[in-house]
Amino acid sequence: MEVIICRDAAEVAHVAADVFEEYVRGPRPTTFGLATGSTPVALYRELIRRHKEEDLSFAGITVFLLDEYVGLPRDHEQSYYRTIRREFTEHVDLNDDEVHSPDGRADNPGDAARAYDESIKQAGGVDVQLLGIGTDGHIGFNEPGSSLASRTRIKTLHPQTIEDNARFFDSPDDVPVHVLTQGLGTISEARHVVLLATGEGKAEAIAAAVEGPVSAFSPGSALQLHPHVTVIVDEEAASKLKFGKYYRFAYEHKPEWQRF
Repeated sequence: MEVIICRDAAEVAHVAADVFEEYVRGPRPTTFGLATGSTPVALYRELIRRHKEEDLSFAGITVFLLDEYVGLPRDHEQSYYRTIRREFTEHVDLNDDEVHSPDGRADNPGDAARAYDESIKQAGGVDVQLLGIGTDGHIGFNEPGSSLASRTRIKTLHPQTIEDNARFFDSPDDVPVHVLTQGLGTISEARHVVLLATGEGKAEAIAAAVEGPVSAFSPGSALQLHPHVTVIVDEEAASKLKFGKYYRFAYEHKPEWQRF
C-alpha cells in the first residue's frame, strides 16, 4: 500500500488525476471503476480540464460505478446513474453506453446485483478502481460488519451514512435506506485501487483503514490485503496516521522508474 500525503484537497485531485491519466494514455483499452460523492468531484473537474485543454481522450474506456440507491429513478438528480454523468462523463468523450451502474429500479434487486457482478467479470474486470471512504470506514456502501469476501448485493445503510448523505437531498427522510453496492470481494478484484480522502472528518477512518487491524468493522481495512493500493490524502485526513513521516519519506524518495 502506497500512502501519498498531499498539502490540500487540490493537490489530492491533481495527483489522482495523474494516476488516471497514466491509464488513459496507456497502451490498451482501460476499464475504470468510479465512485460518486463529494470527494471525487475535484478529481473529475481536473480530468475534464485535461480533456479540454490537454487533449486527454477517454474514447474506448469502459466505466462501472460502485453503487446505486434502490428505488430512485435513473433521472433523479441524486441517483448515481445521473450524478456521474452530471459531474464527469457528459463533459468528456466517453461513450455513454459504456457507463454502467447497478439497476436500483429492478423488480428483484438481488438478481440485479448478481447480474452486475457478472457483467464486470465479462468485461474483463476493473483496471483501476476509485474509492472514497465514509466517516465510519465504509467503502462503496459496505457498512461496518460487511463480509470481506462480499459480492455486489443489496445493503441497508447505516444511520450515520444516511445523515452524511442527507446534504444532497431536501430532507434526511428522502435518503433511500437501501442500496446496491459492489462488495468488498468485488472491489478487491480490481487490479489497482485508488482511495481518496480529504478533511479532518476522515482522519480516523483513514488511520483505521491503513494502520488498524483488518476487520469487517473497518471495511476500508480490507484494502490492506490488496497487492496494489494507492491512498491519496490531504494533511487533515492524514493527521491520525502514526507512520506519516515514513509515508512522506518513501514518496519523496520514490524511484523515477516506479510509477503509481
